[in-house]
Amino acid sequence: MIRTISIKLNTTPEQSAALLQLQILFNKVCNKIALIALENKCFNRVKLHHLAYFPIRNDQENGLSKLGATMVCSAIGNVCGTCKALKNKNKTITFKQKSAIHYHKKNYSLKEETLSLYTLSGRYLIKMNLGDFQRNYLKAGKHKESKLLFKNGTWFFNICIDIPRNTNHFAQSFPHNNKVLGVDLGENNLATTSSGKIFGGDQLRHERDCALALRARLQSNGSKSAKQLLKKTSGREQRHVKHVNHVISKAIVKEAQETGCDTIAMEALTNIRSRIKARKRVRSRLHRWAWEQLQSFIEYKAQEAGLVIVFVNPAYTSQTCSVCEQLGKRVKHRFICNFCGIQRHSDLNASLNIRRIAESADTATGTANCPNVAIN
Repeated sequence: MIRTISIKLNTTPEQSAALLQLQILFNKVCNKIALIALENKCFNRVKLHHLAYFPIRNDQENGLSKLGATMVCSAIGNVCGTCKALKNKNKTITFKQKSAIHYHKKNYSLKEETLSLYTLSGRYLIKMNLGDFQRNYLKAGKHKESKLLFKNGTWFFNICIDIPRNTNHFAQSFPHNNKVLGVDLGENNLATTSSGKIFGGDQLRHERDCALALRARLQSNGSKSAKQLLKKTSGREQRHVKHVNHVISKAIVKEAQETGCDTIAMEALTNIRSRIKARKRVRSRLHRWAWEQLQSFIEYKAQEAGLVIVFVNPAYTSQTCSVCEQLGKRVKHRFICNFCGIQRHSDLNASLNIRRIAESADTATGTANCPNVAIN
């Protein structure tokens, strides 16, 4: 699995100035490559490399030739990745002067708690501000491509680490008994486990609605002070939702361990946004629901703990009785089955169905006829 950790750098004024100089030139090269890609309608990394590499390396008039060969390759990859993410391929891409610098693994190296970075003035040894969290990850796998960011006057180095899935570096020792914990995700209740634990979402939904209303008022005002407040509150809702998802995902993994489960099952909610049919206000709220982020947090935390993640088909999990497997009736948070007469929380019923589907997914449905193949 690929994990990214952020490391704070303790730079001197001289080192910071050198990194800033590199950042400006790197994004200037990215803008030049983006123009070449747009003119030739070429967004393939290999083809764009043949088109842009030598023009950049030979451009002494604009000073682009000062950038090293591997950094030019990183800039080409950066432009291709950005272009592929755009829906409108004819749109002009502009990289700001303080956009992130992409570092190939050849352009940096780690030496204990010191980072060696490529700059236009040569290599610089920069001290890293490491904690136990970063140290454990740096020892766990191979270092891949990384990004250098400048945020609020501080440099951060984000390293991608490839950790083998069968590693026991983070996994805790507990027996594997093929026991499954079903997890149902929603907006009213952010998560409900088959063990009966419910993580309510009323408070988070209220806070998101308040943030949306505040942005709407400030945008419609248009005054200078409104714009300043809008800039000040930018990203606050996103950071809060991310924090809540981290807390819930950690609690779900802990619940699986405490109940002796070695597998966590969730619904495969791909393309769920295209199926949403509701009025405008509800659509706006549902489209801002960060279910995919919560799933990804649960997935990587479970892998670190040595648990298995399974995704099941979400069809009729909320409408099927978890006892008799017949279609029932759901009214808000209550599920009623007319066949067996059971009544229970609708999200708990859905999580039990998810667990049942995951448990039966790998179960043999009949005797396999295995031919006897002779080995010469």
